[in-house]
Amino acid sequence: MSTTSPVTDATFTAEVLESPIPVVVDFWAPWCGPCRLVAPVLEELSDQYAGRIKVVKLNSDENPVVTGNYGVVSIPTLNFYSGGELIRSVIGARPKQVLAQEFEAVLAEVAGA
Repeated sequence: MSTTSPVTDATFTAEVLESPIPVVVDFWAPWCGPCRLVAPVLEELSDQYAGRIKVVKLNSDENPVVTGNYGVVSIPTLNFYSGGELIRSVIGARPKQVLAQEFEAVLAEVAGA
């Protein structure tokens, strides 16, 4: 079962900006090879950080408003949001260990805020 849920232009504000916990948005598209590589890693991290960080996917082809608003031009792009603000971005596919470090950094940042 997938633990990452899709968001759209219509649900982005409620699901991401108004979330009580930090959210990682995976900007992706079905034709993107690196996006498909990073998807199972995000599933694992979503399970690992359940309840502390929410992981969602946004199909950049189908949701041009949010994609444009955040200036996403290359995918995969992982945007980390907390308290309605974009706090960091990771562009391109990265190994699980690198992404886990980003998740930890976000939790540390939020805890220290």
